[in-house]
Amino acid sequence: MTNKRTNIVVIGGGTGLSTLLRGLKKHPFDITAIVTVADDGGSSGRLRDDYDIPPPGDIRNVIAALSDAEPLVEQMFQYRFSQSVDLGGHSLGNLMLTALTDITGDFSHAIAEMSKVLKVHGKVIPAANKKINLFAELVDGSIIAGESKIPGSYLPIKRVFLEPKEVKPLPEAIRAIHSADIILVGPGSLYTSIIPNLLVEDIGKALVEAKGRKIYICNLMTQKGETIKYSASDHVQAIYDHVGKPCLDSILVNSFELPQPIKANYKEENAEPVSIDIENLEKLGLEVIRKNIATIHSGVVRHESTQIAEWLKEYSPKFIS
Repeated sequence: MTNKRTNIVVIGGGTGLSTLLRGLKKHPFDITAIVTVADDGGSSGRLRDDYDIPPPGDIRNVIAALSDAEPLVEQMFQYRFSQSVDLGGHSLGNLMLTALTDITGDFSHAIAEMSKVLKVHGKVIPAANKKINLFAELVDGSIIAGESKIPGSYLPIKRVFLEPKEVKPLPEAIRAIHSADIILVGPGSLYTSIIPNLLVEDIGKALVEAKGRKIYICNLMTQKGETIKYSASDHVQAIYDHVGKPCLDSILVNSFELPQPIKANYKEENAEPVSIDIENLEKLGLEVIRKNIATIHSGVVRHESTQIAEWLKEYSPKFIS
């Protein structure tokens, strides 16, 4: 058994990514998080447009999740102003990342400096180092512009795409993918948090070519406006369709049966547990791993990051190069 630390790359965005990273950082993993920069709503969207920079919100949450700083410092970083007309809705962390970008002239450099200040356990890399726009084409051919508007759609999504199309990733993101022992894709909103990373062409290409074990952490619930009635294999197929080739080895799915009242609550939101169609997943050539990876907090279903990290600690040694 090797004593080498497992080199893990996590690709995603949104709450799912931050939740997962809080569990992973407690273990001896070398972590690199590649984070979506497609957000255009709220504080992030305002700063993105005012300063012509990538939106800082998902990056901020990932920095906070991986931080080893004192709890009060993290709380301050995540503090959101509410009593000011001018500052209302902005979080201090978003403002700090924007200020550092303006000072240094480079978003990724600002992230690296902020990571030092907050004692981040690992590396945080944006999927792109400039502002990008996410669009969705629906099944009727209509186009929705903007990440924040896509979940409001009442029609199924045919595809999502970026503008500009020729966006390039940072070289360190590609190096991290190629040198990883394990690459985790997800969890997170399929079309607005996960796939936008893979639409950065060289990131999708690097994922296809990577020698490390590539694992999709499947969403627990379907999502209104994005994945209504989607099975686990539908999620995977959407990823393959956007990347252009199969790019995963395994899928981690939930085995925990949700209580009926929780299912009923979600049904009111037009959401339900993602169905695990094992036969279709195996036809896609995937190793299907079923684990109890769900937890419920205040009626909301979330991934249990501690359980995932514990499983990964046992699973990963055979893939360490």
